[in-house]
Amino acid sequence: MNKLYSVEQALKLSKDQVQSNYKNHINPEFVKMLKLLNFDKNYIKADDVEVFDQDGNKYLDFLGGYGSLNLGHNRKEIIDEVNKVIDRPNLLQASIGGIYGAAAYNLAQITPGNLSISFFGNSGTEAVEGAIKLARASTGKEKIIYCKDSFHGKSYGSLSITGREKYQKRFNPLLPKTEQVNFNDLDSLKEKLKSSDNIAAVILEPIQGEGGVIVPSEGYLLNVRKLCDHYSVLMILDEIQTGLGRTGKLFAANYEEVTPDIMCLAKSLGGGIEPVGAYITSKKVWNKAYGRMDDALLHTSTFGGNTRASAAVIASINYIVDNDLSNQAFKKGEYFLSELKILEEKYDLVKEVRGKGLLIGLEFNQPESKIMDRLSSGMFSKLSYQYLGAMVAGTLNNNHNIITAYTLNNPNVIRLEPPLTVSYEQIDYVVNSLKDIFENNSNIFNLTINNASNLFKGFFK
Repeated sequence: MNKLYSVEQALKLSKDQVQSNYKNHINPEFVKMLKLLNFDKNYIKADDVEVFDQDGNKYLDFLGGYGSLNLGHNRKEIIDEVNKVIDRPNLLQASIGGIYGAAAYNLAQITPGNLSISFFGNSGTEAVEGAIKLARASTGKEKIIYCKDSFHGKSYGSLSITGREKYQKRFNPLLPKTEQVNFNDLDSLKEKLKSSDNIAAVILEPIQGEGGVIVPSEGYLLNVRKLCDHYSVLMILDEIQTGLGRTGKLFAANYEEVTPDIMCLAKSLGGGIEPVGAYITSKKVWNKAYGRMDDALLHTSTFGGNTRASAAVIASINYIVDNDLSNQAFKKGEYFLSELKILEEKYDLVKEVRGKGLLIGLEFNQPESKIMDRLSSGMFSKLSYQYLGAMVAGTLNNNHNIITAYTLNNPNVIRLEPPLTVSYEQIDYVVNSLKDIFENNSNIFNLTINNASNLFKGFFK
């Protein structure tokens, strides 16, 4: 056995050593992908919106942990609160945890309507797994209806209701009795609900994040709620990415005053400090599923609701409410979107700017280049479709020190999802950087050629 690292030694690893460990012990192809885009940087320090690499270069984080950093990196107020429970038992399941109970109480105070009973796990996909089980156990029915281009996680049950075949096909057969409808299409949902009396729940995101930041028509959520009520089907809202102030309200459901039967949360619930996922439901739904003593332990989690994670939940909710982060996201989002809309109108490369609050997507137009496709045997169109968002994100990262990424289900879209604590000056810097990119890459051909050198350098590196 080789000598083991200490934490102190791990903190001092060189960039090459970090890459070697990833390549040999974590995910070799992921390292290769990052190298191709020159994304293989080692960040060693972070504070709020700013992160720093090993060479001392400063970057602005407009990826925000895919919504996990609503409060920014290393929020001191959350760390201080977690440190207050450092001497408490962290894992002691054969007991009733005061901190855990307080976290669940706080969550019940800020969520819509009669949502009052929570189950805590460690991630968003766990929250969705628990919601699927709860819906089936509560209703005695089997089918779960989900939306095309949705994203609910990659564990087995969550993957079964994630609406992209790319992530599903290698793992078939998936969970049975799951059926897909189009997002923002009430007619297709109504037909599906009419066709069966064995449907336990409909699950959807208020805004499809990984689908490309797709904002549904006004009234869509409210009408889904009415259809679910009419056909006695539970409504599950996945607010894992949209919740806790991200879209300009505490929850995106608040825009239409919708109360789901089950709401899934995670990401910023732990303040960017502790991994936390949860679902919250009504007493009626909970009691039908787990309302007998024999059923009380049908769904559990070893680390769920541990003391430090629960303290992070308490601190995060208080920080979001006390600092009115949802209203900050609303105002900053309006400003950000208005500035980006100017770019949309001016540059042909930009197809559409859309979003709510500080969950914003930029979709890019696909090129039409028959000459390039003939020269490249069709690879030009394929490259531009699969990596156009990555090219823009790579240019932002390498030329302007801005971190972002494309959305998983639509690689033509880059997401702008900074901490809600972002400043207007930082927003302006991103807008001006995008303007610079579009000015110097007036079409996709130029952008592709300009990125080709980075791709080839990364490939041979």
